[in-house]
Amino acid sequence: MVQKNENKILLHACCGICSGYPISLLKELGYEPVVYFCNPNLDTQEEFDRRLEAQKNVCEFHNVELIVEDYRHQDFLSYVSGLEKEPEKGKRCDKCILLRLRQAFNKAKELGISKFTTSLVISPHKSFEKISEIGKSVAAEYNDTPPEYLPPEYLPLDFKKKDGFLKTNKLSRELGIYRQNYCGCEFSRRAD
Repeated sequence: MVQKNENKILLHACCGICSGYPISLLKELGYEPVVYFCNPNLDTQEEFDRRLEAQKNVCEFHNVELIVEDYRHQDFLSYVSGLEKEPEKGKRCDKCILLRLRQAFNKAKELGISKFTTSLVISPHKSFEKISEIGKSVAAEYNDTPPEYLPPEYLPLDFKKKDGFLKTNKLSRELGIYRQNYCGCEFSRRAD
């Protein structure tokens, strides 16, 4: 059985920009963030690599561990198949978030980390309530764990509060990291 570390929290990170302030806040709250870069939604390997490099810089600045999931864009395309024409913030986006939060849950479970959350909620273009609902539903759907091992819990933290979005953007400018102008998938690029 994997031992739980109650101080650790797995932070699913969509990009370096969005994770800068959440890492700071989690540390202030007494957590030891482990950043999980898992983004099969990104439309190209080049975009994945650019965002990963930015994420590495942010993690190095904060001196936190970074775990990188392999880039598997075909997994994302298969998962959202049939929803390609959905508008931004629609069913395709919900499924994209669900895919990544399921992967984050599984990684937290594998590592024995009792809580997980996501930097996605810091974006003013994303709904904190909807993402929190998805995160909680992911944690609730996994009932295959033995009674002595509670599954990881989704921690709904609204990183937008207390000017979180401004703070995370300020840090990304200070670090000079790559600042993308679209969510990541080819469908969100088309919507611009």
